[in-house]
Amino acid sequence: MKILMYSVRDDEQDAIQAWAAAHQIQVDTNDLEFHPETADLVKGYDGLVIQQRSPIGGDASLYQSLAAAGLKQLTSRTAGVDTIDIPAAKAAGLVVTNVPAYSPNSVAEMSVAQTMRLIRNLEMFDQRISQQNFQWAGLQAREIRSLTVGIIGAGRIGGTAARLFHGLGAKVIAYDVVRHPELEDVLTYVDTKEDLLRQADVVDLHVDLNETSAGLIDAAALKLMKTDAYLINASRGPVIVTDDLLAALKAGEIAGCALDTVEGENALFNQNHQGEVLQDTNVAQLMQMPNVIITPHVGFYTNLAVKNMVDISLDDVLAILNGETTAHAF
Repeated sequence: MKILMYSVRDDEQDAIQAWAAAHQIQVDTNDLEFHPETADLVKGYDGLVIQQRSPIGGDASLYQSLAAAGLKQLTSRTAGVDTIDIPAAKAAGLVVTNVPAYSPNSVAEMSVAQTMRLIRNLEMFDQRISQQNFQWAGLQAREIRSLTVGIIGAGRIGGTAARLFHGLGAKVIAYDVVRHPELEDVLTYVDTKEDLLRQADVVDLHVDLNETSAGLIDAAALKLMKTDAYLINASRGPVIVTDDLLAALKAGEIAGCALDTVEGENALFNQNHQGEVLQDTNVAQLMQMPNVIITPHVGFYTNLAVKNMVDISLDDVLAILNGETTAHAF
């Protein structure tokens, strides 16, 4: 049995080698994304694991060719599967799996950290200090226990964030199409997204990217937020309409934001553009704003999360190849 993993980073190798040794299975890796032009590399392998933010591309024939080559599955070692044409894969007889909860704490803790950084004005203090300005006038902070945190999408990650914010003393409200009774000791559900936007001092997004969540935060939504409220996005970039966010920030409609993911990030994130003029003018403008924090989609990037992404994805491949079922199949 042989498994091929695409887009592997150096920091994943220890976990991959440990899993391979424990299961006595050959696991090979490359640093390429999986696309039609790189698909031939998987020939001769029994299992396929990918991780990428850009769509696979091609058409249904690509998935059919994988099945014809003897593959039974297509596994993403991330939660997002919008890069995969799932209907085409299933029509070809491939089982598509993901890792829906590699570490809810990793992303939830990122949201809490970004919130704390915003409400304590740390980004602005950093900028002053870099200019040898040690004054603190005008940058009075707010304590998190005085705030209402509104979570849109109270699933695994959002629910974990709710518990963390609640533990710090914040009032937590949530909007989700599915209500989880086990979270009602730490949050209060509201009936609509609009209710949440009007009430929250911090709006924290934890939704999957799909037809209903794309453009979830647009101009109309931003106008409902308090002028001293903050927006946190550690979910997916297209959930926020960047043009509308820029306009709202310039007009002072919200106090600021922290973005771990943005529209069009594939052309920027995890790449070094030092000394270049950024072609993404929206990101360039956001970077110049003192009340905006941008990080390159690293909410997932912790020791435990990376190990879990590797282990769970490979466990699923092994289960499918052995004729067993997995709870992570679509």
